[in-house]
Amino acid sequence: MSKKVILFTLQTFSTTGGIQKMTRTLGHSLYQIGLANNWHFELWSAYDKPGDLMDQYLPAANFKGFNINKVRFALKAIGSKPDVILLSHINLAIIGLLIKLINPKCKIWVVAHGIEIWRPLTFIQKSLLRRCDKIICVSNYTRQQMISRHKITEDTCVVLNNAVDPFMKLPLTFEKTQHLLDRYRLNHDHPVIFTLTRMAATEKYKGYEQVIKAISELKKQFPGIKYILSGKYDPLEDTRINSLITRYGLSEQVILTGFIEEAELTDHFLLADLFVLPSKKEGFGIVFIEALACGLPVICGNADGSVDAIRNGELGKAIDTDNLAELHGCIAEYLARPLTPTKRKQLQEQCLGYFNEANYINKLQELLYA
Repeated sequence: MSKKVILFTLQTFSTTGGIQKMTRTLGHSLYQIGLANNWHFELWSAYDKPGDLMDQYLPAANFKGFNINKVRFALKAIGSKPDVILLSHINLAIIGLLIKLINPKCKIWVVAHGIEIWRPLTFIQKSLLRRCDKIICVSNYTRQQMISRHKITEDTCVVLNNAVDPFMKLPLTFEKTQHLLDRYRLNHDHPVIFTLTRMAATEKYKGYEQVIKAISELKKQFPGIKYILSGKYDPLEDTRINSLITRYGLSEQVILTGFIEEAELTDHFLLADLFVLPSKKEGFGIVFIEALACGLPVICGNADGSVDAIRNGELGKAIDTDNLAELHGCIAEYLARPLTPTKRKQLQEQCLGYFNEANYINKLQELLYA
């Protein structure tokens, strides 16, 4: 039986972040499912322009970008007459409710990521959740938050872990790239810790402050240690981070890179010996599986969705993010056992054995058939 499936998104191709990356993979997977089943699939984006599309994910004929024209987006959505809609974010709740009002037989799914769904919700958002046929939770932690905070039935909430982007450039060998060694004035003997995250003065839960504190002690045991801290940051957070670097005397150890282009992401993972992001509020943490897919060991927090990304300890180490001694000891333990190409290859294969798109498509297709 033919189906019309539409994935409604806020912004998918014109910016980069965890939700955007997840949505691109979701869109590509749904397109592949549509081809295999003779279903019609489209991805609609409220904020992207038509020219923002990355056409490796799906053809232009299957994409509609509305360039922040919210009224046109809503009116077109109401008249779309799909069989199944997926909302990539709870902020699209009004779209789901309007479609359900016009087309009561339409199945409505919403993707639940992390903090956007853990906080108190508006009346419209709560109304949507009560009418949803499925809530796709990216981790078991997010599923539990949906059930306990918003009283959603267990049968409605299903876990679908994120997958590694099928178009991510994965390494075949595990050499540190010379151009980055030169850029950051490193040599092969420097133990390198890497963190990649958004840094904002309003979001002090990512844990990189704890890593900075740990580095101030670790440099005694590992004199050549370097901490590459990457990602966008606002002016207030820039000032705060630099004050921490000064306070702990780490001007020679901490390297702030700012935003990293997607094309250089894999090379940065290869440059490092350990990825550390002891965050408290990750819905899943796509960056963890990206690091693992490049053969890079991971340390994360133990009180959020991060534990799904490391398979509850099988692929990495989850720690109490408030326990500085535990963080220090865990980093030291990893650095004391040098990372070899063989170890990196094994870790990559383990990660991709779980978080590949083929598995993701199979689970997604099972849900669509249910």
